[in-house]
Amino acid sequence: MQLKRLGHVAICVQDIPKAAAFYENLGMTLVWKDTDWAYLKAGEDGLALLSPNYDQAGPHFGFIFGDRAEMESAYRQLKADGVHVSEVHEHRDGTASFYGRDLDGNWFEYLYEPVAEAQ
Repeated sequence: MQLKRLGHVAICVQDIPKAAAFYENLGMTLVWKDTDWAYLKAGEDGLALLSPNYDQAGPHFGFIFGDRAEMESAYRQLKADGVHVSEVHEHRDGTASFYGRDLDGNWFEYLYEPVAEAQ
């Protein structure tokens, strides 16, 4: 299993529009905003903002895979190793991922992030 990079940290916020504007003012670029979550980037590094109504996961950190087959292989391996993992699910922005817990109960995400194609 080959991780591409640590891609993002996800935190809980009370107000998505206000929090997104705050982080934009710090110099981040808004990539996606919905009613229950937003995603911002600083270069290749991401920050996910989760509302109290976001029901997929709580605060976590996300590892990025550039190849979906690798992410799915990692899922099968972790599951076989007895690591607590969720099902793989599709996201609204075209990515796919699953969540897991480390030995101390911290949440992590393995995220397939397709490479953007030139227009």
